[in-house]
Amino acid sequence: MQTWELALSSSLAMAAVKTTTQELGDSRVRLEVEVESVALEREVQSAAGQIGKEMKIAGFREGKVPPQVVIQRVGRDAVLDEAVRRALPGWYEQAVHDAGIATVGDPKLDLSGLPEKGSPLEFTIEVGVRPVAKLGDWRGVEVGRREPQVAADEVEAELERLRESLASLETVDREAADGDFLVVDFLGTVDGEAFEGGEARGYLLELGSGRVVEGFEEQLRGAKAGDEREVRVRFPDDYREETLAGRDAVFAVTVKEVKEKRLPELDDEFAVEAGGYDTLEELRGEIESRLREVDERTIEREFREAAVDAAAVEAEIDVPHELVHAKAHEMWHRTARRLAGQGIDPQQYLQLTGKDEEQLVTEAEPDAERALRREAVLAAIVESEGIEVADDEIKDALREAAVATGGDEPSEKSLERSLKRARSEGADEALREDIAMRKAVDLIVESAKPIPVEQAKAREKLWTPEKEESQKPSQIWTPGS
Repeated sequence: MQTWELALSSSLAMAAVKTTTQELGDSRVRLEVEVESVALEREVQSAAGQIGKEMKIAGFREGKVPPQVVIQRVGRDAVLDEAVRRALPGWYEQAVHDAGIATVGDPKLDLSGLPEKGSPLEFTIEVGVRPVAKLGDWRGVEVGRREPQVAADEVEAELERLRESLASLETVDREAADGDFLVVDFLGTVDGEAFEGGEARGYLLELGSGRVVEGFEEQLRGAKAGDEREVRVRFPDDYREETLAGRDAVFAVTVKEVKEKRLPELDDEFAVEAGGYDTLEELRGEIESRLREVDERTIEREFREAAVDAAAVEAEIDVPHELVHAKAHEMWHRTARRLAGQGIDPQQYLQLTGKDEEQLVTEAEPDAERALRREAVLAAIVESEGIEVADDEIKDALREAAVATGGDEPSEKSLERSLKRARSEGADEALREDIAMRKAVDLIVESAKPIPVEQAKAREKLWTPEKEESQKPSQIWTPGS
């Protein structure tokens, strides 16, 4: 599609939806939305075309049934219902964009009925919105900042990890114990029948690792090369392979070798092998330097977050509990999508935690409230400071994202295409807001005054009239308390 076509398509979509916003209080709004009849009919024709691709009607080629024939055969109400179902998310996004609101949680839709041909479609949406912050004195907030430090045991722990990575396995003629590795052949059966995945040859098994079904490793302690053992186990009730869950299995195991893990000595020779360093002390110094850099990045992140929190404390922000709960649900849904993207079933994750979704959401409410307060104060600073985001800044963000995910640095033409695509999909505004808020964080941090962490903690314990009357004994006494 050409650039002018994208612009025309966008303007048509914007013209098709008319939105009226009504404040409901408690950070909720009602959007009254009207979709013009012309736009609605366009969606009906599109839906009929999609349905026609799956219909077989005599006299028409398969997948080529005209929309008007589909409407006659299926009925306009059925096609209209499908059209609205398909187009509603886009109309909702357009209505939210027109209203200029940042939504929180799931919307409540009221679509009372479908219109007659030639009439517009009307529906209402009630949804939570980001609370509005009345800014306080956010410039020059004092924030605790700790000094970077690397403990000696952290360096030694990293050295031990390097030793583990360079360890060798040497065959020994003795009984196997925890920490040893066995080279085994095995064949598993359930009720006398072999099962898929139950056979292996030359399998390397570390005793005590707990990486196989419970009870398997324990029954191989004391084994020597040449031993044959019958290992009996019971698969857990929640085992990933449902056909084996909760069932008893027998494994015929032949031990081929017993291997002992040998760690290299911590000396200058190890330093050379580990990374080409001349001495062990030089390697220790490099490890300490890397750990310090990591800690410095962590400190910077902590300081930025704490500075925003301090600015939020100075602001007046009303955050209703219902909104907090909705935000917590939103956070869980993002987590669930991320887990699914990593190949982890969110429901299995819940089973592992021993909690249901509502319990996790309730536990996340403090983080959700903190997130809402941060977003509110940053949005207020963006508005008060007139922070704007240029197209070049969006392209820079797209470039950084591409490189961060392991890809090559995109060309300028590629970035232009990505920006145009983001505009056509209505995603550029979200990018602009994200970058604008980062710039707001930069403004807060640039003027923030770092103070020792101990001093910051002591201030948090000080009595103030705004705090609750019930004070803990550990709090510092001040005049008038």
